[in-house]
Amino acid sequence: MKSSESPRSEVTISSEDFNLIEPFYNAVWSGDWQATNEFITRNPDVVRARITYSGRTALHVAAVNGHMSMVETLVDKMYEEDLEIKDVDGFTALAIAATYNASIEIAECMVRKNTKILTIHVNDMLPAALAFRYGYTKMGRYLYTVTPLDNLVLPQNGIDGATLICNAIYMRSFGIYIDPARAITDSCRELNNIRLLTDNMSIIGSPEKDSHHKFWSFRGLALKFLKMLGIKFLYDMKLVHVQTFQLVHQMCATTTSLDEIQLEACFVYDALFRAVDRGNVEFVISMLKANQELVEICDELWRNIFMRAILNRQANVFNLIHRLDSKLAAATAIDRHGNNMLHLAGMLAPDPQLNQISGPNKISGAALQMQRELQWFKEVESIVTPWTIEHKSSSLTPAQMFTRDHKDLRTEGEKWMKETATSCTVVGALIVTIMFAAAFTVPGGNNQDTGVPIFLNKELFMVFIISDAISLFSSTTSVLMFLGILTSRYAEEDFLNSLPKKMMIGLSTLFFSIATMMIAFGATLLIVLRDKYSWIFFPVISLASIPVTLFVMMQFPLLVEIFASTYGAGIFDRNVQIWN
Repeated sequence: MKSSESPRSEVTISSEDFNLIEPFYNAVWSGDWQATNEFITRNPDVVRARITYSGRTALHVAAVNGHMSMVETLVDKMYEEDLEIKDVDGFTALAIAATYNASIEIAECMVRKNTKILTIHVNDMLPAALAFRYGYTKMGRYLYTVTPLDNLVLPQNGIDGATLICNAIYMRSFGIYIDPARAITDSCRELNNIRLLTDNMSIIGSPEKDSHHKFWSFRGLALKFLKMLGIKFLYDMKLVHVQTFQLVHQMCATTTSLDEIQLEACFVYDALFRAVDRGNVEFVISMLKANQELVEICDELWRNIFMRAILNRQANVFNLIHRLDSKLAAATAIDRHGNNMLHLAGMLAPDPQLNQISGPNKISGAALQMQRELQWFKEVESIVTPWTIEHKSSSLTPAQMFTRDHKDLRTEGEKWMKETATSCTVVGALIVTIMFAAAFTVPGGNNQDTGVPIFLNKELFMVFIISDAISLFSSTTSVLMFLGILTSRYAEEDFLNSLPKKMMIGLSTLFFSIATMMIAFGATLLIVLRDKYSWIFFPVISLASIPVTLFVMMQFPLLVEIFASTYGAGIFDRNVQIWN
């Protein structure tokens, strides 16, 4: 039936007629094209009839079940206006296709018949936005590409474009290019797209700054290369990174045209502070590049973005202060409660940052948590003016506030250090005892006349002696270091360098003593059994390597973490670049 024919009025089936229409419903539901076609031949108007109690037409039913051939048959026999029929919930057949099975082929068939259905609202959303809302990103992308642009960006339709971007951001689908000014300004009190981006960027990360994504710096080349190789997962991940930051830069650029009232009403200030609290430095940089005056804004407690960064221990954001001309003004700010930056550094970090168990800033154990807190205090102290060091808030200087707020953490750090040192001391003392005894009970024994070891002239005997001596000396050093930890005064300053240094020396020498002990054991076996039972050597040596491997797996990561935290590059970077 051609669309050029005069349209007929919509036919409604009464409740008494549902039994009569049931065979037709069953044929459509099951995808029986032949039975459906025969029924339509006898009853042409049935294609536009409501054949369910929820007011759905045959096209709705076919779309729900994804019957492509059935949809083509029905669409061919329907008028253009028939595709605009809604069920009792306000869903057109296209909206059903967008929210049930996400069949793009079915949507294409309907759109070819009537493009107007792309602009019919369902629950205050266009079909494209609806598809994103229900999680069908591919369908959403298709419907977005065929939806008239005027229905997304014109002033009277701006909310539709904002809704579309909002839902796309929720699904982390960022290839939607609509005037970013509309995305921010229209109905921004309800949509707050820019705040959604802050949340999503914490999950997605940065394609340029994230150390785990250095490869992504070659944007165009990487995209072409990955697409050529057909590595879909990596290609999609890269595409999401690129699209995210393109959208971020577009949205941030529009903030320059907004006045203070609009910025606050559109949640721009809120988005910036959320980005600071979450450590989304790329978002913060994009905002500051677009509008450098944002660096001067304060929250309801009169805290600027750097004070918020300190409070939430976001070093990557705090580092930006070194690149600002207004560094001194930011560093001398006082909040509503009379706290300066150093007071905030003296407060205990929030649990998510204090107990971070993964990522590049991972912290294991209360002692390292205490060390990180001291590092923050020292770093902030190095940039504030002298008067702030003695400035009091609630009758406390920053140092006194640090002591008060970190009292429990210091106690927990002392307990953690002592427990670790005690356990390692037992192991070290045991190795000292074994290696000391082994030095006087050498393999093969001694010549009874001269007292000289029987195997003295063998090369393997020297391996045994040297390994035994090294193991004895290193285990003794380890025990002494751990005893030093057990007898330490545990002042706050000790957690910064003294205690971690002793722990590193103790763990590394203990590891070395275990390894050389196993070497001495292997050399002994080879000396004694090499002539007649050489076959047993390799199985025994393999078993002997198990203790060394276990120690490496359990303690070596801690050793590396302590070293990185104490002597590594650290989390603070005074040469960070943001204006390039």
